[in-house]
Amino acid sequence: MKTLKNHTILFDAECPMCRVISKGLVKSGLSSEEASTAYQQCPEATCPMLDRQRAANEIALIDHETGEVSYGVESLFKLLAASYPRLRLLFSFAPFIWLMSKVYAFIAFNRRVIVPPPDKADRFSLQPTFRLDYRLAYLVITWLVAVSIFSAYTQLPGIRFFSEGSYSPFIVLAGLPLFQGVLFGFIDKDKVWSYLGNLMTVLAGASVLLLPVLLLARWINMAPLFYQLYIAFVLILMFLEHQRRSYSLKMGLKPTLTGTLYMLLSCILFSS
Repeated sequence: MKTLKNHTILFDAECPMCRVISKGLVKSGLSSEEASTAYQQCPEATCPMLDRQRAANEIALIDHETGEVSYGVESLFKLLAASYPRLRLLFSFAPFIWLMSKVYAFIAFNRRVIVPPPDKADRFSLQPTFRLDYRLAYLVITWLVAVSIFSAYTQLPGIRFFSEGSYSPFIVLAGLPLFQGVLFGFIDKDKVWSYLGNLMTVLAGASVLLLPVLLLARWINMAPLFYQLYIAFVLILMFLEHQRRSYSLKMGLKPTLTGTLYMLLSCILFSS
């Protein structure tokens, strides 16, 4: 497998997901330890053409021979094309580049709410740019994932909160981010979009944990108590993770308490 020579790839040292990807590139042979470094630790003299803010937003690849810098999905395509020359035609196909650049940007601009930095991580002055369009897209997609799985799970024996075909689960889960967003917009408007991103990540993650049991229920009839205990276990995990993320945003226990109260009152109202 061929690896690009005289290149340096820059990743985000504060982003756990970025560090995993960087290590994956090294282990797969697409990059090397020496050619992989954090943009926060890259000296100014390394490449005068480097746009440091763009490097904070997207993974950057520096060509030390030409001084050229590529960003985002283009950087990944260059790494892959060097090792897999047969893919070069695909990586030059404009519609594919456009599609993958959107997918990449969707993940890159939401990476801090998908996998937040550790609580004790150093906070560098240069942070990724906030993009409202990608955050709204993320909220909508995670909401669709959460509501689709949760509404199906509530139809299992012993969990039937809502009548079949009811729009109540959609209303309840749509109301949660709206309620929390308005409430905490008054308390700390600078953090509200980060909070909502984390909230919907937790909801979508909890729904994905329900998916294996939901699929298994199609072939195996289990006791209603099993479904009840399992969703209780998932909800406990969800609340603990929500609380952990709220504390990391320095918002304390209030989001968890108000969110729990909202869910309880909503379920009572819409299931009656």
